[in-house]
Amino acid sequence: MRLKQVNRVLAIVAAAALLAACGKKEEAAAPGAAAPMPVVKVGHVGPVSGPIAHLGKDNELGARMAIDELNAAGVVINGQKVKLELMAEDDGADPKQGTAVAQKLADAKVVGVIGHLNSGTTIPASKIYSDAGIPQISPSATNPKYTRQGYKTAFRVVADDVHLGSTLGKYAVETLKAKNVAVIDDRTAYGQGVAEEFTKAAEAAGAKIVAKEFTTDKATDFNAILTSIKGKKPDVVFFGGMDAVGGPMLKQMKSLGITAKFMGGDGICTAELSKLAGDAIGSEQVFCAEAGGVEGEAKAGMDKFRADFKAKFNVDVQLYAPYVYDATKVMVAAMVKAGSSDPAKYLPVLAATSDYKGVTGPIAFDEKGDIKNGALTLFTYKGQSREQLAVIR
Repeated sequence: MRLKQVNRVLAIVAAAALLAACGKKEEAAAPGAAAPMPVVKVGHVGPVSGPIAHLGKDNELGARMAIDELNAAGVVINGQKVKLELMAEDDGADPKQGTAVAQKLADAKVVGVIGHLNSGTTIPASKIYSDAGIPQISPSATNPKYTRQGYKTAFRVVADDVHLGSTLGKYAVETLKAKNVAVIDDRTAYGQGVAEEFTKAAEAAGAKIVAKEFTTDKATDFNAILTSIKGKKPDVVFFGGMDAVGGPMLKQMKSLGITAKFMGGDGICTAELSKLAGDAIGSEQVFCAEAGGVEGEAKAGMDKFRADFKAKFNVDVQLYAPYVYDATKVMVAAMVKAGSSDPAKYLPVLAATSDYKGVTGPIAFDEKGDIKNGALTLFTYKGQSREQLAVIR
C-alpha cells in the first residue's frame, strides 16, 4: 500500500475514534438521563407440565400477581427503587427435573426462590439452594423432612403433614365414626408422608387399619387395589396423593360399589377434584384438609384476593396461589427491611419474620423455618361445590 493510502486510512480511523469518544462524552453528560433501574431476580418453581399442571400454574400465577403488585407500588431497597423480575421454571413434579432447574436458578444468581410445589421436588432442591445460600420458601410442601434437614435457607408458609395427617386421622374416627380404615398412597414424599401421619393418628384414636395399598402419581387404573380393599369393608378410604389421581380413583370406587367415605390431604382438596371425579364426588362423601385457612375478619381479605385473582387471570384459584402470593411478599418485605437483596444480608431478617399479615393469615417462622401456629381448613364436597367445615390451629 502506498504511503498516501496508508495516511488516508489512518486519518479515517482516527476520525472515527474521535467521533466515538465525543459521542460517549455527550451520552454521559446528557442532562436528565436516568440510570437503569436495578433488577432483582426472584425464582419460582412448580409443575406447569404433567398431570398436576393446573396446580403448578395456579402457583405461578400467585407469584406473578405478587410481583406485579409490588412493581406497581414501587419497591425501594436501601434508598434505591428496584424492579422485581420473576424467573419461572417447570419441574414437572419430577425430582430430577426439580434439581436441574434449582441449579439453573442458582447459576442465574436469583436472590430467592418460591417453591417447589411438591415435597418430592422441594426436598432434593433445598440442598442446592442451601449450598448456594439462597432463601427458599415453599408454599405447599408439607413433608416434615423439608425443614428438618438443618438448612437455614428453608422455610414454608403452610402446616406440615404431622399436623395435617393427625388432624384428618382424628376426624375420621371421632367425627366420621370410622372403625375400619383403608390407606392408599402414591409413593411420593408427600403421599407417603401424609398417609403415615394419618395412619398413626387414626390408630391412636381407635381405628383398625384393614388395608395398606400403594399406587403411583401417574397411575390411572386402580381396580386391583380397590377390589382388594372392597372385600375388607372399610368405613373410610384415605388417599395420600394429588387430585389428578384422586378423581379417577373416586370414579372407580363408585363403579365397584365402594361406599366408604373418601379422605385426603391438601393434594386432593381442590376445585378441580369435583371435575375429575364427576358424579362420584357425591354429597358429603369426600373429606379433605387444606394446609392453611382464615376465618372471621381475615376471611374478607382472602375473598378479595380470590376476586382480584379471577379478575386478573380469568381463572379461579385452584389451591395454593394465596400461599405463593404471601410467600413472595414476605420474601420481598425481608429485603426491604434488611436494606439489601443480598441473600446473606436479608436471610436473617426473613428468619426473624414474626408479624407479617398475609391474605392467608399471620406469618411467623419458628427456628426450623416452619410457620408458627399453622392453620388447617377442613372441607367436604356437595356435588361440584366445595364447602368449608372448620378452621383448626
